[in-house]
Amino acid sequence: MRPKILLGLLGLIFVFGLALDAFWLEPSSIRLARHDVTVDAPFLKGMTIAVISDLHAGAPYIDDAKIDRIVAMTNEAHPDIILLTGDYVIRGMPFGHHMPAEKIVAHLKHLRAPMGVYSVLGNHDHWENGPRIASLFRAAGIPDLENMAQVVRGHHGDFYLVGIGDYHSGQSHPPRVFRHLPADVRALCFTHSPDSLPILPKNCALTLAGHTHGGQIWLPFLGRPAVALASMYGQRYAIGTVREDGKTMFVSSGIGTSLIPARFGVPPEISLLTIH
Repeated sequence: MRPKILLGLLGLIFVFGLALDAFWLEPSSIRLARHDVTVDAPFLKGMTIAVISDLHAGAPYIDDAKIDRIVAMTNEAHPDIILLTGDYVIRGMPFGHHMPAEKIVAHLKHLRAPMGVYSVLGNHDHWENGPRIASLFRAAGIPDLENMAQVVRGHHGDFYLVGIGDYHSGQSHPPRVFRHLPADVRALCFTHSPDSLPILPKNCALTLAGHTHGGQIWLPFLGRPAVALASMYGQRYAIGTVREDGKTMFVSSGIGTSLIPARFGVPPEISLLTIH
């Protein structure tokens, strides 16, 4: 075989392998990814937090069986608290289908944690019908904390859990929440879009977010350029632990996909945080 033909075949095999990984192997997978996060907040020490973000039920590979598997994997990890950071639904996804919010919540209501399961909404949820989806969660026993706070019994006494509305869809109003709390309060906060971080007060000892999908595609030297479609800050809040202006945030890469049904170098995950 001529060298040029051999190189051409090897190139085709390589491209096919990349496509196979990006459009099937990675997006169809799911893992429980453990992360250690250190924050100066004694009330959080030793806590385990499961973050389920960007489920996008109905997207390719996110069917009823997959959601049940996610619920089972999360429960089997025995987190202290489970936080759902939005984008449960999806619309207009290539090769996907619209899964009704009632059906999604019917699966998620089986999540269990000693300190509770709580939700906020994402931009896709607001685009569909935010108030209705929030009411479905409440009816299922999962409080929706859109710009609200709730007292939770933790390992070291009571603490405030604060839900911040989604920045991307104009629902983020931190002052609306914190004006009703003690001025010196230190809270565990969660939201959908990480773009809220600059406007969050330092009362948020730790903030958990999603929305970016970690860019869905990671490329050598380029990083995660697709994050620019999800965040006005480019790759600044793309994934993982971010420390800025005395605040700490963890951004989960999430589970589903949007725009294109592909992931490369960013496998879907249930994020399990241990706080130190």
